[in-house]
Amino acid sequence: MAEFTAKDVKALRDATGAGMMDAKRALTENDGDFDAAGRWLRERGLGKAAQRSANANSEGAVSVAVAPDGRSAALVELKSETDFGAKSPQFVSLVTRMAERVAVEGEDAVDDDKDAVDDLKVTLKENIELGRVVRFGAPDGHVLGTYLHVQNERGVNGVLVELSGGGPELAHDLAVHVAFGRPQYLNRDEVPPEVIDAERSTAEAQARLEGKPEPAIAKIVEGKLNGWYKRVPGGVLLEQPFAKDDKQSVLQYLGSAGVVRFAQVVIGD
Repeated sequence: MAEFTAKDVKALRDATGAGMMDAKRALTENDGDFDAAGRWLRERGLGKAAQRSANANSEGAVSVAVAPDGRSAALVELKSETDFGAKSPQFVSLVTRMAERVAVEGEDAVDDDKDAVDDLKVTLKENIELGRVVRFGAPDGHVLGTYLHVQNERGVNGVLVELSGGGPELAHDLAVHVAFGRPQYLNRDEVPPEVIDAERSTAEAQARLEGKPEPAIAKIVEGKLNGWYKRVPGGVLLEQPFAKDDKQSVLQYLGSAGVVRFAQVVIGD
């Protein structure tokens, strides 16, 4: 039997799009003959992953995880072509494992599962790839909160938040709010000037089309802009009505606690 190396296996994978274990087996079955191994994979329908790479993959699953010490948390998205593939046990297990590793080891930990992602492409016969990866580490005095909305047997809406002050329950409540409020920005300072200018121009044009008197237009525009900051979904997190008590804004509900940052991944967005 001819010998082959790990480099040969990688070359066959790159050429055919097959998974690592399938490429290795193909070389074993064909005495290390590269061309014969490629034909062996194609005959068995195992070499088509590369052809699927152009397929749309707007489905998938997201997972959140918190490190055992509670000082770091992660959010990982794995993309697929169909919700059928995304809710499969192999898919959910993989994205869960990736989030747990990232929470403990850092964002580069996803590299440890590259082969597993490639193998899943072959198993599910879909264009599967890593999506967004986020990790928060919290210093002393800060609290992390997470939320994962599960639908159709897999996570579809994941959130991380970091608070300065407050406690775990408040952090979790805020994560739940973000999941359904879907804010675009943390505060007004984060909104790009060009976005504000566009909203202001739109509000001004609407006011004129409605025949509002010219002296009142500036006040009307500011009112519409303030409403845009508060809108759900979208808008500015701190100004949205809080989900558990919509008579208060998020900022008012937080009291002495502050939001350092937040991240959200929604499948299909």
